[in-house]
Amino acid sequence: MKLYYSPGTCSLAAHIVAREADLAIELEKVDIFKTPHLTARGENFNQINPKGYVPALLLDDGSLLTEGAAIVQYLADLNPDAGLAPAAGTLERYQLQSWLNFIAAELHKLYSPWLFHAEYGPAMQQIARDKISGRLAVLENHLAEQGPFLMGDQFTVVDAYLFVIVGWSNFAKVDLMAFPALRTFMGIVGSRPKVREAQAAERMKPAA
Repeated sequence: MKLYYSPGTCSLAAHIVAREADLAIELEKVDIFKTPHLTARGENFNQINPKGYVPALLLDDGSLLTEGAAIVQYLADLNPDAGLAPAAGTLERYQLQSWLNFIAAELHKLYSPWLFHAEYGPAMQQIARDKISGRLAVLENHLAEQGPFLMGDQFTVVDAYLFVIVGWSNFAKVDLMAFPALRTFMGIVGSRPKVREAQAAERMKPAA
């Protein structure tokens, strides 16, 4: 399998999950700052993934899987013993999918694009930050009551995704001081060896 990724983006979640699941995976970097986006091999990434964004997972049979929430579940299911996702069809699996959807729709798409593009202006960006704070309060309360991870005591794919998105907070000027349980969560996940391995492989500085 090959994971198309770009450092600092949401593709890091899939990379973390692959390492946590002890899966052999090839990495190919995509330069998202060039138009068209070019892979490390000089290929036009849009011809590989018409959606034009990472992550994208090229499977051994030549098919392509896109969308981070789907990719992390696929990777987790390749090694169920790693405990990265509850079994399909269980209530716990649907709860995991609920969190994936929450992170994707209510956090990911508020951080990006709104807080990554100055052209939206300070007024719109403040609206986004205010909405993010409300969403983070939901996570704070849940983690304080049922943590340390979103699904309780077990690290799962939703924790990898949340770690990456909330990790954008410093750059995006989102203040986390009001969320101690969330900050503790970030420290716990950030200290995991496989998380640090993924960051090092992408030449990213681990969060302090």
